[in-house]
Amino acid sequence: MLINSLTKALCAMLISWQPMAMALPEDARQPIHITADSATRNDQTGITLYKGDVLLTQGSMKVTGDSIELRQSGRSVTSIIAKGGPAEFQQRPAANKEVTHAYGEVLHYNIRTKELEITGQAKVSQGSDSFSGNRIIYDMNKSTVNAFSDNSANGQRVQMIIQPKAPDQEPAQDNTPASEATSGDLNNQ
Repeated sequence: MLINSLTKALCAMLISWQPMAMALPEDARQPIHITADSATRNDQTGITLYKGDVLLTQGSMKVTGDSIELRQSGRSVTSIIAKGGPAEFQQRPAANKEVTHAYGEVLHYNIRTKELEITGQAKVSQGSDSFSGNRIIYDMNKSTVNAFSDNSANGQRVQMIIQPKAPDQEPAQDNTPASEATSGDLNNQ
């Protein structure tokens, strides 16, 4: 009887989760799988903490870390915080795009705003293009990356590597003045 109640509660929680990122449309319809060495759930705070080589997957999305904390409000997960050496987030943004990878000591993914904040040796890459710095904010709705250096005297500076595209891969000219172009658009560089 107790096992049946726990199974129903777990199924209800998994079904109620909102999609975790702008990504392949079928990702949101995929089941969520979490494996860890241990898990602790606090119903009063809505926080579940997974520890020990944690792996969270849903469709093309994969999050790994030494620990992953899920924060829930009501029946919806509001954020995922992964910590590791480094923690990793990866997901295919669209069927015709390469997988986006994000790495850092702490990954804080706000599900409502679709922003991934990466701190501590932060890096975001897609294909052979990459951005790195002490802190990066990756806005999945806008496909933009904002990278920040460490302000200390010998701190980590922002680095970008953007590979030239072959002539057949270049986007059509749109006559947008250079001052109006979006900087940091990882998917359209």
